[in-house]
Amino acid sequence: MGHFVVKRILLGILVLLGVITITFLLTRVIPSDPAARWVGARATAEQVVQARRDLGLDKPILVQYGIYLRNLLKGDLGRSIRSHQPITRELASYLPATLELVLISTFAAILLGIPLGVLSAKRKDKWLDHLCRIFSVGAVSLPTFWVGMFLQFIFYGILGILPLGDQLSFETGMFYDIPRITGFLTIDCLVTGNFYVLKDALVHLVLPGITIALYPIGLVARMTRSALLEILNEDYIAAARSYSIPERKVLWSYALKNSLGPTATVITLSIGYTLVTTFLIEAIFNWPGIGSYISGAVVTMDYPAIMGVTIFSTVTYVILNMAADIIVALDPRVRV
Repeated sequence: MGHFVVKRILLGILVLLGVITITFLLTRVIPSDPAARWVGARATAEQVVQARRDLGLDKPILVQYGIYLRNLLKGDLGRSIRSHQPITRELASYLPATLELVLISTFAAILLGIPLGVLSAKRKDKWLDHLCRIFSVGAVSLPTFWVGMFLQFIFYGILGILPLGDQLSFETGMFYDIPRITGFLTIDCLVTGNFYVLKDALVHLVLPGITIALYPIGLVARMTRSALLEILNEDYIAAARSYSIPERKVLWSYALKNSLGPTATVITLSIGYTLVTTFLIEAIFNWPGIGSYISGAVVTMDYPAIMGVTIFSTVTYVILNMAADIIVALDPRVRV
């Protein structure tokens, strides 16, 4: 097991180094002058030259690459061209809002996706199985931006029972003190006992939460069903049934436990996928998360910020993929 984990860590480092190298080279070949953007449109030629020197852009590209790697090892992702602020600090301020949506989708995938997959496998080729399959395939297939706008049209435009977007209503932001402790708005409201703001925040979480949770729910339901159908044909399941063990225990204890490896892999990877693909949802619902941050960086060609988000996303994927591999490798047959 130790050899397996070390091998996965080394492979993850190799992937991360490859992504860093590619993104670094791309930002150097794109026709743009970061130094001119750093000092502004009205800067003099001397100021641009000085900015190029301060940013290290006057050095050879290999030297720049070495400096960038050294700074990354210290946790320094550079400074934003737009705000001149450390990218690490800006990511820390935008990340909690995105993580709230990601955690909602993860909990929904576990609490809804797994039971749907189990029921679908138990009632194979029955009407309940067909309904679950239609839902799971539709949840995976529907474009998230269309789902978000459709939900807005129904619940805001027609029914008028849920807000269109934003993290809080305008009145709440104007007349109430918004707690800022951990960066997670719902947790901060619970800690400070600000239940009015908490209620408003939860109401605003409903539509983006449903939109972003549909894909992982459908994915987990399909994977759980597929894994269970294969396991239910195993000899030890037939033996358990021959001993008159209740079908509920056979299904939910023996079969489900042995099917959680592929399901855990799907859940962990869907977390990474959701984390880095929320920009459409955040744009539709005006959500102040990583998606909004990277959208602004792309529009203003803020290459250090784009590189920072790319590296952060890669690290997240590598760690989650490694966690999924280790969970699956708890089965000795996988390691062999």
